[in-house]
Amino acid sequence: MVQDTVNEVKESKKAAKKEAKKAEKAAKKAEHKSNQPSEVPAVEEVDVSSGKYGNFPLICSDVTLPQRNFIYIKELAKNLAGKTVWVRARLHAVRARGKQCFIVLRQREHTVQVLINVSESISKSMVKFSSGITKESIVDVEAKVSEVAAGVAGCSQQDVELIASEIWVVSSSAPQLPLQIEDAARPEKSEDEGLNIRVNQDTRLDNRILDLRTPANQAIFRLEAGVCKLFRDTLSGKGFTEIHTPKIISAASEGGANVFTVSYFKGSAYLAQSPQLYKQMAIAADFEKVYTVGAVFRAEDSNTHRHLTEFVGLDLEMAFNYHYHEVMLTIGDLFNSIFKGLRDNYSKEIEIVRQQYNVEPFTFLEPPLVLQFNDARKLLGEAGVEVGEEDDLSTPAEKLLGRLVKAKYDTDFYILDKYPLAVRPFYTMPDPNNKIASNSYDMFMRGEEIISGAQRIHDPVLLTERAKHHGIDLTKIAAYIDAFKFGCPPHAGGGIGMERVVMLYLGLDNIRKTSMFPRDPKRITP
Repeated sequence: MVQDTVNEVKESKKAAKKEAKKAEKAAKKAEHKSNQPSEVPAVEEVDVSSGKYGNFPLICSDVTLPQRNFIYIKELAKNLAGKTVWVRARLHAVRARGKQCFIVLRQREHTVQVLINVSESISKSMVKFSSGITKESIVDVEAKVSEVAAGVAGCSQQDVELIASEIWVVSSSAPQLPLQIEDAARPEKSEDEGLNIRVNQDTRLDNRILDLRTPANQAIFRLEAGVCKLFRDTLSGKGFTEIHTPKIISAASEGGANVFTVSYFKGSAYLAQSPQLYKQMAIAADFEKVYTVGAVFRAEDSNTHRHLTEFVGLDLEMAFNYHYHEVMLTIGDLFNSIFKGLRDNYSKEIEIVRQQYNVEPFTFLEPPLVLQFNDARKLLGEAGVEVGEEDDLSTPAEKLLGRLVKAKYDTDFYILDKYPLAVRPFYTMPDPNNKIASNSYDMFMRGEEIISGAQRIHDPVLLTERAKHHGIDLTKIAAYIDAFKFGCPPHAGGGIGMERVVMLYLGLDNIRKTSMFPRDPKRITP
């Protein structure tokens, strides 16, 4: 019993000591904590740029919104230094560096550098937002124009940059691009041998919307618009009337089989190979001089650098008084007017194209050079290529002839007159003085044909005879022959492929570069 009491006393002392140590440890911990600075609750940083950046709502057609006077990038210059402007453009490139973000804005071929820098009015959040905007997005930027003494490398506007105060995303681009604009715009013969990145043609055409944004493509299609304008202005100035012809027709335009057949209610129809029948009907209707600009369709399984299944035709037809050369030389003068107009009014666009595609300037003579078909045969014969007097020129022969003409006459444009009758369509007027020749002509740019024309047979009896000679079913061209039964003046004309003219004027290697959305036997999209 005594021993049990002693053991209890010992256990009690141990427990007391344990509690004392525990209390002492807690006291020291409390004392240490009391000596530490008291914690201050975290305060959220105020975003000084709030309301100066972000994403526009999808639908922003609101007349109550403030009106911004936007300026074009090409107009940004030293004379605007210190002024605040608004710019709407694509984000071409972005580079974040610490508290700064540099972006490059692009409008067509014009670019400018923009700086978003952390300051009293620009927050880190705004800089971070700017650095996260995806390339090719459309943005609105308010900024002050600042002069740059050293110049801004890589931008078209080298004397100034923009110091941003606001940035808004108008339309956001997907983060992954199927091609980079800088790659698609790189010169074909880059001086930097380390840059071998090239975008192939199919990738370009599959993603044509992006490809068309390059400076060269922007320039090409402004040139193309220029060709149409010059075509219209020149002919209108010569008393021609613009007409519009059907593209859905009941029979093949030229009696051939290379037509697209389309379902037409309970029957079939065809897409027009040419507006020729309707141009000639207009002449028969006393319009005298007509032209048309419109789509032409050729169902030819031709996969070449210069053929398309759909292209823009620049066609004209003209009555003459004495000789078909009145028309032929009018067309020659038309081309010279187009060449001079491009040279004088589109020199900037031509230079932009040359920055990517290295080509020689286009040369021509005034008046245009006219060669007889037999003279061309002699030139080719001297170069070792024989062409029969009733044979057509092959494509290689045409290209060789172009080089020979260039060397001898220093012109990229010429007219070849008096083609053999045997190689021309049934409606071509025979030469009255030479039974193997015809009153027909082709015109060439850089050794490639860009118009095939002729005096048309305007007598229904002779036209019927020539159609039979060519084995053409008269029932299929009855409407064509009937057009001349009530009297029609002698006339001639031709059709020009617009895309081919632009391709050859610029010296490009493929017609798909001059067709906005090309159609060929292998491509029907986009």
